[in-house]
Amino acid sequence: MAFVPPTLADVRAAAARIAAYATVTPVLRNDVLNASAGASLHFKCEHLQRGGAFKFRGACNAVWSLSEDEARRGVVTHSSGNHGAALALAAATRGIPAHIVVPEGAVAAKLANIERAGGILHRCAPTIAAREETCAEVQRETGATLVHPYADARVIAGQGTIILELLQQAPDLDAVITPVGGGGLISGCAIALRALAPGIELMGAEPAGADDAFQSLQRGERVTDVVPDTICDGLRATIGAPNFALLREHGVEVVTATDGETRAAMRSIWAELKQTVEPSSALVLAALMKHRERFRDKRVGLVLTGGNVDLDAVDLRAA
Repeated sequence: MAFVPPTLADVRAAAARIAAYATVTPVLRNDVLNASAGASLHFKCEHLQRGGAFKFRGACNAVWSLSEDEARRGVVTHSSGNHGAALALAAATRGIPAHIVVPEGAVAAKLANIERAGGILHRCAPTIAAREETCAEVQRETGATLVHPYADARVIAGQGTIILELLQQAPDLDAVITPVGGGGLISGCAIALRALAPGIELMGAEPAGADDAFQSLQRGERVTDVVPDTICDGLRATIGAPNFALLREHGVEVVTATDGETRAAMRSIWAELKQTVEPSSALVLAALMKHRERFRDKRVGLVLTGGNVDLDAVDLRAA
């Protein structure tokens, strides 16, 4: 079936569909971080979302979009952690099974979240091909509906609901920065922003060690051969084909930051904002600080996407 991108109407429908289950996350500000950046920063705290990440929005919308017959057979996905936990949580709100295919080497804290939420784990080799093959096998055995982590219109629409909230909580923004992994979040945000506030700049932040979206936009074609090497474990996925098309359609720019810059940003957020966010979240502040002249004196929304940190594995020493 051909991919049909969601519209603003789909994003609004998603907001109504998930309202009884998702958290309206706060927007936090901090004078020290504002002074350091030379800008007015508005942190959208999706690490305080159910499951500890923005992913619950898209997963919940997908689960509650299913017919009764589809729902009875459950859902399946592949995920390194946050999407899997989100889908398990969303499935629990409807009382249906959630099969989560996880690659070997996934962050222990995120696997624990999936199991706590009631997800049924299926392990596979740490490659996209192995993930997809195992998902297909589970589908054949159970009849479960695939809910792709980012290349699913229902998921994209759900992620776009962040913008509906952010524009109400922080009016008159000049720019919004979100992380980029597979591209579900930034795709949904692009659709909502371009429809509601086309004058607001949308920028994607990507790890320098997993810069396939950056390279893809530079070349004008999707790059799929980047081998990720980054502490941002939630951003190691290759940009999805429909997501790349949406970034190009909406003129989204992607910039990169190093792991060292991300560690420094994470230390700042933990120390000043008093929020425990994972590296994939801190990347947005790292990108802003790297391009601070571009954002000087502007009002910027930064989406902190997740807070499921493996504390034993994170090195918080200065870069």
